[in-house]
Amino acid sequence: MLLVLVINGFNFQREDLSIVIKVGIVGFGNVGRGVEQAIAQQPDMELVAIFTRRSPEDVKPYGDVKVDLFSNLHSYVGEIDVLLLCNGSANDLPIQGPEIAKMFCTVDSYDNHGKIFDYFTAMNEVATANGKICIIGTGWDPGLFSINRALFEACLPKGTSTYFYGPGVSQGHSQALRDINGIKNAVQYTMPVTGNLRRIQEGEILELTPRQKYTRDCYVVLEEGANGDEIEALIKKMPNYFEPYDTTVTFISEEELVANHFASPHGGFVIRNGTTGVDSHPQKMEFSLKLKSNPEFTAAVIVAYARAAARMHAGGEVGARTVLDVTATQLSPKTHEELIKELL
Repeated sequence: MLLVLVINGFNFQREDLSIVIKVGIVGFGNVGRGVEQAIAQQPDMELVAIFTRRSPEDVKPYGDVKVDLFSNLHSYVGEIDVLLLCNGSANDLPIQGPEIAKMFCTVDSYDNHGKIFDYFTAMNEVATANGKICIIGTGWDPGLFSINRALFEACLPKGTSTYFYGPGVSQGHSQALRDINGIKNAVQYTMPVTGNLRRIQEGEILELTPRQKYTRDCYVVLEEGANGDEIEALIKKMPNYFEPYDTTVTFISEEELVANHFASPHGGFVIRNGTTGVDSHPQKMEFSLKLKSNPEFTAAVIVAYARAAARMHAGGEVGARTVLDVTATQLSPKTHEELIKELL
């Protein structure tokens, strides 16, 4: 059966790559900048506009693209196929996501694991009621790590999965710091507990608490007059983000932050140790990332899921989705035939 999709009123076959998916960016921090660059590498996408709560004149895109106020989003209904939401998970997305889903299909990188089901539920309710597709929690964790956790467990049902983050800068946790009143700027490093990581990689089956897997190192620039002791206590008690871990807070100057903490490397591992057969032969599955730029890689994943969102919506689907609901075929710009011939 031939599948025909419709975007912006035009019918096209699934294999027709001439269609251009029109996208917009909400929020232009590190991830938003990465998204702009990632869109430029895609053969079937066009960036319509960047939306910001700042003065548009203060936003400097890499390319020649329109910058408009966030409050003007409603005037772009019908002009944009998918909005890519690049603001923070702690305070922005829980409010912005459902509101925007009333008007647009969206993709975001919501990363608060402890509240992600509640966010999914809220987005699903709004997206379903308004006939939109909203893919949440893309990026690499949640995101690619989530896919591998599910795949590994399915293949090795008898076993234990462990994941480690870092060493590197966490964008979501750094943003959560910057959202605290009294903090001018901040960077947070996630550091794996290397001894336990090595034991897992060597095949030991361990049940580790978050505190036994990694630590969190925060480098914070305070606003003038802010109380460092109060802010440090607030950081260490923040549920989901810092409370479950051994967290250190170091106060530094803006100059030191720029000089020594400007890069954004990151990465991590998903490892499953298990056994197969009646003889319980040990087996290990491992997926790892080593990223020079965490925000740029996260942005690249978000943009790939924009293609899936456009295709799913054009095929008549509505509601919220996660990375676990999207196929590789929906992500790729290649035709189904090309994927079978080249990658299967």
